Amino acid sequence: MRYLLTLILAIFIFAGCSGKEFYEPEDTVGDYDNTTASLNGDIISMNKDGATLDSGEIITKRGVSKFKIKEGYNFLNISDDKVITSNYKDKIMVEDVVYDVGGVVVAASLQKNLLALLFSDNSIQLFNTDTKKILLREYFTHSFVNDTRIANPYFMSNLILFPTLDGKIVIVSQGNNKVIKNIVVDADGQFNNIIFLDVVNDTLIAATPNKIISVGNNSLNIKDYDLRDIIVHDATIYIATIDGQVMKLDIALNELAKKKYKYAKIYSLAYGTSLYALESQGYLINIPEDFSTDTIYDFSFDNEQKVIALGDTIYYDDEYIILK
Repeated sequence: MRYLLTLILAIFIFAGCSGKEFYEPEDTVGDYDNTTASLNGDIISMNKDGATLDSGEIITKRGVSKFKIKEGYNFLNISDDKVITSNYKDKIMVEDVVYDVGGVVVAASLQKNLLALLFSDNSIQLFNTDTKKILLREYFTHSFVNDTRIANPYFMSNLILFPTLDGKIVIVSQGNNKVIKNIVVDADGQFNNIIFLDVVNDTLIAATPNKIISVGNNSLNIKDYDLRDIIVHDATIYIATIDGQVMKLDIALNELAKKKYKYAKIYSLAYGTSLYALESQGYLINIPEDFSTDTIYDFSFDNEQKVIALGDTIYYDDEYIILK
């Protein structure tokens, strides 16, 4: 009887595994031949703007920094030419200056003496680093489950854009330090924190894992996509979706071109002289500007490790590669 139960269990496990589908290109052109370089450690934490290595060094959009952060702190942002880190308890650091903020900061940006902070309880705060005074504190609906790619606040002229963990953009005036408007990007979904926030040609682009929104020129555009990744290059939006699609959009979210890769699980997008998509089974897909064709390279990496793409560089395992 025990043997029979074991056999039945094995059959169910095998049937479940055999039903899994993976991306398999018809052909590849071999290994991607650009030179890789080593990192001085493994990635232990990351967000949309960078990562922390276990050596204390950080990765930013400017590349690998030899600046070492204090033990127990993690990279949040490089803003106003200063590195901002959090201990994910009650303190943040701006370069080597510690501020006790009394809560877990998960995103932050700096402009001169103004710190814009987002906390894990989905509250926002505007803090004056000169006077050590809180200029604004607002609380929003608590979000218990979040995508790790939490976007940082954005200073835009005399406005501050705060991305929240419940799918909103909170707009604060620097003139009176008050909330003047809320833009709802995504009111639904289990994971609906803002994972991308940028301003392109005076158009606000924001995204959650489920939606993209663009606001500008007296127009509002919203599209539903299950996102794997989103980047902007030269006023063009590129996205990868959970169902294996790679798309090119304009800033009004019109689809300009797309390709579908059956069963593909795309980890990240990057842009060298053209678009690249890193696929989980060990492939690097290169797509030209017009999406007319593609070139698929073998690209070995440990898909159990953290991977981040910033600009034209992919950081993976304990290495990185600058794309052509």
